[in-house]
Amino acid sequence: MKRSRRLFLPGVIIVAAYFAMAGGDHSVLDARRAEDELAATRAETRRVHRQIDSLRARIAGLREDDEMLERYARERYGFIRDGEYLYRISEPEPVVQEEVRDTPSILRWLRNRDDM
Repeated sequence: MKRSRRLFLPGVIIVAAYFAMAGGDHSVLDARRAEDELAATRAETRRVHRQIDSLRARIAGLREDDEMLERYARERYGFIRDGEYLYRISEPEPVVQEEVRDTPSILRWLRNRDDM
């Protein structure tokens, strides 16, 4: 009887610890997942803010610097000045070779004829 009382309290503590860690809606595991999700969201927010800052700087540059605006228009839209020529150089498309799936029927006929 004494032995079962000695094991009862540690058993209750172990069960309570298990439910605190893994059970219920507000477990330690759920809290850890929420912290990881929050960290990922904050990292994404920082990345988006850097992108916004970069775009704002680019907009300011295009509004204030005529040379930058001209370079952007030339590169992006192919704008040229009077008397200039625009040359576009593109990568050649890869040549696709067709596979010969089967021997043409005339060749099969000739081969069979030679075997006779």
